[in-house]
Amino acid sequence: MGAYLLLALAIAAEVTATVSLKLSEGFSKVGPSIAVVVGYAVAFVALAYVLKAGVPVSVAYAIWAAAGVALVAIVGIVFFKEPVNLAVIGGLALVIGGVVLIEAGSAH
Repeated sequence: MGAYLLLALAIAAEVTATVSLKLSEGFSKVGPSIAVVVGYAVAFVALAYVLKAGVPVSVAYAIWAAAGVALVAIVGIVFFKEPVNLAVIGGLALVIGGVVLIEAGSAH
């Protein structure tokens, strides 16, 4: 499996775990609580394999973190009706822009 496909798996697992954390209601619901533990375990194992495959840690973590932040924010807005305003949109743009800069800097 390609390193960036594994990174996508790590991101999906982390987002699933984070959303499940909200759904677990303080770990009072068993199903979502299990999804939290399994999701984070899969995310970290997949990320470890990404790093082992040779993706620089700064690039892997930047992509993983930024994609996670953006996707969880989108899930929160769409499914949990969390507020969205210019500050939220600007913050997400800055996170994504930061990843682009890290990627560009690591290419040299």
